[in-house]
Amino acid sequence: MTEKRKKNSLRTHKYVFTLNDEENNALNRYIAKYKVQNRSRFIRETLMIAIIKKFEEDHPTLFD
Repeated sequence: MTEKRKKNSLRTHKYVFTLNDEENNALNRYIAKYKVQNRSRFIRETLMIAIIKKFEEDHPTLFD
């Protein structure tokens, strides 16, 4: 990995969010059921997948 690529891939921006009891219980059940090893990675990837999917849905097409 080049130095430029390595520098750009560092996670330097921190986001904090809160969950209510039901959301937290659902997340914990999911993590236990599917044996998620890395909670931060799971949340980050799930969030980014949802964002990318929405961008693709909203992307203008030639024949709309």
